[in-house]
Amino acid sequence: MPRGGKRGHKGRGKQFSNPEEIDRQMKAQKELEENPNAEKVDSADSEDESSSEDENESRKKCGVEGLIEIENPNRMSQKSKKVAELDVTAPRELSRREREEIEKQKSKERYMKLHLEGKTEQARADLARLAIIKKQREDAAKKRDDLKKDKDTDESKAKR
Repeated sequence: MPRGGKRGHKGRGKQFSNPEEIDRQMKAQKELEENPNAEKVDSADSEDESSSEDENESRKKCGVEGLIEIENPNRMSQKSKKVAELDVTAPRELSRREREEIEKQKSKERYMKLHLEGKTEQARADLARLAIIKKQREDAAKKRDDLKKDKDTDESKAKR
């Protein structure tokens, strides 16, 4: 691995700065150090030209923004609200999940109300099952009573 930790891309040639470009950059650097006012004078002329452009456009456009007119309704600058402007008393809109949760609770309450009144299919099935169980218990109780009476009568006859 070469020093610096980064490898060049395969097949791509290395790029070297030509000496003429380096000389030109060094001369420009020396001129700036010697005459800082000279650059400001040159830039003042360009500022006059750019100020007329700034009148047409309120802010600097970045990238392709200057070429394409964008009308994106979602692209709005975030405006901070003051505490005094906030309306606490206004009802806030519920999210989809909150609405579904409330709707679920209401439907459950309606179902339980109908269930207690015996109007749902499950309640009818439960009541029918309970009726069958009550009938079986009554029959079992009668049989026990009959057996008890028979034992009592048998015992009373055996004693005689």
